[in-house]
Amino acid sequence: MNSDGHVTVAVDAAGGDFAPHEVVKGAAAAVEEYGTRVVLVGRKALLEKLVRRQAVEPGLTIVDAPQVIDCNEPPVQAVRGKPDSSIVVGTRLVQDGAASAFVSAGNTGAVVGAAFLNLARIEGVQRPALCGVFPVDAASTALLIDVGANVDCRPEFLVQFAQLGNFFANSVLGIGSPRVGLLNVSGERIETNAMARDAYRLLENSSLNFIGDIGGNEILMGKADVIVTDGFTGNVVLKTIEGLGGIVQNLMSAEQAFKISNDLRGTALVHYAQLASMVERMDYKEHGGAFLLGIDGNIIVAHGRSQAKAIKNAIHLAYRAAQTGLVKTIKEGMA
Repeated sequence: MNSDGHVTVAVDAAGGDFAPHEVVKGAAAAVEEYGTRVVLVGRKALLEKLVRRQAVEPGLTIVDAPQVIDCNEPPVQAVRGKPDSSIVVGTRLVQDGAASAFVSAGNTGAVVGAAFLNLARIEGVQRPALCGVFPVDAASTALLIDVGANVDCRPEFLVQFAQLGNFFANSVLGIGSPRVGLLNVSGERIETNAMARDAYRLLENSSLNFIGDIGGNEILMGKADVIVTDGFTGNVVLKTIEGLGGIVQNLMSAEQAFKISNDLRGTALVHYAQLASMVERMDYKEHGGAFLLGIDGNIIVAHGRSQAKAIKNAIHLAYRAAQTGLVKTIKEGMA
């Protein structure tokens, strides 16, 4: 948060399938709705034209970044070889204190790599992790951590992911004593692998509010506030949820939904409404992106297909993290 009390969020205006037009529209919506300041990072000449079309122009500023890291480029080489790219420049704005957070829908590996290279790892954190956010219903949210930063993990890493998720749930979401669950194949501990079995034992003996195993079918049921797994499994789960949501959304087009809702009555209509609500919760546009926890800065990785609504929600996630002092909370907790 800036000295004047305002939160400034830097946004990668060159990253994602719909950049820069949808990014600028989402940024403008965030400025209007949340009162945050947004710094658009990208090719200045084009962004100036797009910003002039927005009614909230004073809330949007631009930092020039002439280079772009493509989604298919090797992350580490791209970060090192393109110091003037929107991802590297945006991360440096956080490093220099010019921005409270950075949001990017660009190359995920490059965003994580730039954060690792430019921002210090919080003392005590062995492995920073990506935390996915899933609205369970109108009143609750589930966190899944890790969703891709750490493919190979040790049991103690999962315990630390749980701690990071616990801090996030408490600080940003306002959940007191978050319920922590371990993603597992079933409720039968005997069927699990060695890493999950050892992680279970460590979590059981930790100070966290550990409630035991969570099956894949229970992720969106609201049984746990923080669900812990390794980055490989977490990324598969994340992509599965996103893919399923997209398929069902296509089947439930607006025209089809209107026709069905008019034809249904009673219990059938209630079940249909529940299905529609579940599909909305699975939509990546509703939860903005994944939060990189354990780094000395607020970094949010948005979906590559993010349009204006998703960008706006990702900025809101960044805004809430900066406003509530998430990084400070993690530093104090890890100390």
